[in-house]
Amino acid sequence: MARDTVDSTPIETIADLAATLEGGCKPESRFRIGTEHEKFLFCEKKLCPIPYEGGNGIQAVLNGMEKLLGWERIEDAGNIIGLADDHGGGAISIEPGGQFELSGAPLENLHETCREANQHLAHVREVADPLGVGFLGIGMTPTWSRADMPRMPKSRYDIMTNYMPKVGSLGLDMMYRTATIQVNLDFSSEADMVRKMRVGLALQPIATAIFANSPFTEGKPNGFKSFRAQIWTDTDADRTGDMPFAFDDGFGFEAYVDWALDVPMYFIKRGDTYYDVTGTTFRQFMNGALEGKVPDAKPNHGDWNNHLGTLFPDVRLKKYIEMRGADGGPWRRICALPALWVGLLYDQGVLDQAWELVRDWTREERAALRREVPKSALQTPFRDRTVLDVAKEVLALSQEGLKRRNRLSDGDLDERVHLAPVEEGLASGMCPADVLLQRYNGSWKGDLSQVFRDYAY
Repeated sequence: MARDTVDSTPIETIADLAATLEGGCKPESRFRIGTEHEKFLFCEKKLCPIPYEGGNGIQAVLNGMEKLLGWERIEDAGNIIGLADDHGGGAISIEPGGQFELSGAPLENLHETCREANQHLAHVREVADPLGVGFLGIGMTPTWSRADMPRMPKSRYDIMTNYMPKVGSLGLDMMYRTATIQVNLDFSSEADMVRKMRVGLALQPIATAIFANSPFTEGKPNGFKSFRAQIWTDTDADRTGDMPFAFDDGFGFEAYVDWALDVPMYFIKRGDTYYDVTGTTFRQFMNGALEGKVPDAKPNHGDWNNHLGTLFPDVRLKKYIEMRGADGGPWRRICALPALWVGLLYDQGVLDQAWELVRDWTREERAALRREVPKSALQTPFRDRTVLDVAKEVLALSQEGLKRRNRLSDGDLDERVHLAPVEEGLASGMCPADVLLQRYNGSWKGDLSQVFRDYAY
């Protein structure tokens, strides 16, 4: 997230909050695709993280991108922390450990998404090459320790860093050592939102398996295919997980709000100042718990929108839906992840078929998938088959959905072309982590420095 919300409109009732989410409903003709991808910056000579400050630091990269793009500068206490394209809707931000993120503009089709990603990577290379800075596409830092990671000068991250050890053992690893690709998608109604949330939550472990790409920690195999996904199982139970209540009768905007109200907040922002309010739920905030403790203690819509952005379930609801289960990866998978979900969710017939695929999965089965997939990915047993078998069904549905959309490139190819990396991986029965491990044990001869060559953008 490049910039926290400022909206001083008072919240009058809880119903206002549900109405805020409902305001995301739009006709299918206005459905868009917003793709976010993070990558690690590293010193090309020493293969170590780069600091924020200095002539070859993250600050210098952001300043270079500002000059190149002309986007609006975003600062925190005088430090540049991101850039915003107020005309196109895209943004660049930095995650706690310096992960460099593009939050893509809302685009009409996946061909535009791929052009945007390619253009962004060309821009960062133009700025970073003279600085000797590389960009690594992977789900977790393969060789660096938590202590190696720089800390970005963002006030919200200081608050989170202090809070995370109180609610889980791996939250700091999530903040500082992981990277993701995710996609933000629209809904037309409350019923459409519910269907997409349920399909997304059920199939999130399948996407995690397909894109699993974090098998190394501090220079050696960690025993997982997606250690990033494992980290999320011990980060903060209040705000993470597979949201079983989303499958209950009556789930909708109000039910999501009811859950979010009882999640402890991280901060509220007044002017340029962030106030640490950890331990206070939003419901308590609305009931006056911060009176006399912070300025302007009556909650407003900016507070609510910022709070929604600090919830981390596997599928997150705002005025759109965020699919959050995939590891970061090489450039081809930047386009493959949104392609998978657009194919599944943006054609009504395919969405209905996807729901039929998962509707009889029990709460226990969904939880078991979420628990086991980080370790064994596509080889995870499920009922009388494996996740690989399910993934092939999911891929076929997505391909059909993209075929029906019939959005053609300049070369008259439809959007299925962006699923090629997924198709190749499932045909071989291997997720990206399997390929990494194969190289580590084979041609790399245990030398993980090779990953900075083969997986750099």
